Amino acid sequence: MTSSLSPAVRRLIAATLVNTLGNGVYAAVGALYLTRAVGLSVGHVGVGLTIAALVGLVASTPLGVVADRLGPNRAYVGFLLLQAVTMTALTQVRSFGWYVAVAAVTAIADSGQRGAKGALIAGVAPADQRVRTRAILRVVTNIGMAVGMAAAGVVLAVDRREVYVVALLANAATYVVTAGLVRFGMPAVARVPAAAGPSGLTAVRDRRFLVFVGLDGVLSMHGALAQIGIPLWVATATDAPRWMISVLLVLNSAAVILLQVRISRGTERLTGAARAGRRAGVLLAITCLVLALSDATSGAVTIGLLIAAALAHVLGEMLQSAGGWGISFELAPPGAQGQYQGAYAMGHQIGDLVAPLLITTVAVSWGWPGWLLTAGVFLVAGLFVPVVVQEPEPAMQPAV
Repeated sequence: MTSSLSPAVRRLIAATLVNTLGNGVYAAVGALYLTRAVGLSVGHVGVGLTIAALVGLVASTPLGVVADRLGPNRAYVGFLLLQAVTMTALTQVRSFGWYVAVAAVTAIADSGQRGAKGALIAGVAPADQRVRTRAILRVVTNIGMAVGMAAAGVVLAVDRREVYVVALLANAATYVVTAGLVRFGMPAVARVPAAAGPSGLTAVRDRRFLVFVGLDGVLSMHGALAQIGIPLWVATATDAPRWMISVLLVLNSAAVILLQVRISRGTERLTGAARAGRRAGVLLAITCLVLALSDATSGAVTIGLLIAAALAHVLGEMLQSAGGWGISFELAPPGAQGQYQGAYAMGHQIGDLVAPLLITTVAVSWGWPGWLLTAGVFLVAGLFVPVVVQEPEPAMQPAV
């Protein structure tokens, strides 16, 4: 998978693996640390995360401009080190106010590193290898997160404050190591001074791109569908055994690891990427329709329908990711990859904010009518992706 990749991309893969190992540990222990060791309520944690998400959303595009101006390498390293600082600071949190402050700065650092990393990929990978690089990095991310979450089982078993603190500090250390791998051994991608590049407002003035970002944000709600909607539906509306939830989640992760790179082929150019977005919408709509049917079946039929829904979902998820990467790279003008990658991330951030409410209150709570409505949302978003992003055909010149 990596034999034809450049040394710079291989270094980025190694950095991503280290980073996601730490992220996986924190994903498993973070909420319990805040509630059991710090003493925050579940409600306070939720409010803090919501505030942080809003801060990250607002900061995403401006921080992408920072990546263009400073250069992606320098910006990426800087934001990674800031994340190391905030993760360390989290071990000293004793109150809700301090937690919100640390979470907000963490969100800023996270938004900044996402835009900088996208610009870095665009700078070190040839144009026809950018999506493939993104796909490989997603596979590595899944592997790193899975290993990190498994390792966190030791922390959860001990369930003591000092062990939680060690886990957080270990995650902080992975940010430092990741920054070192990027800083030393990767070629520097040239920065784009303000006087020589596009305006820092280019992305937010690009209506076509912003409409795509909105559509892609709708399609990205598949994350909440997999993590919240399907588990709740299996547990509350079907007669399937609850261990099916684990089976479906493992199936999703395994499919991404095995197929994401292959599914991403053909999305390097705008036409193929737009087609992938349309297919993603169709598959996610089919997922919702199959889930709606599983409410009226029993036994092996229900299990078969849930597996079919999970397969349609993960195919749609992989196509949405690949199509989004290709479109975000292709629509960005020279010198503006950072701000366009930052703006592209806004769609996912909006989707993450809206999706839990939509999936739980509409799809799961309303039953099959809710799933039909959710299917329609995915379908419309997917069908409009090619309409929005593809250039119109040039008008025919009248014969003289």
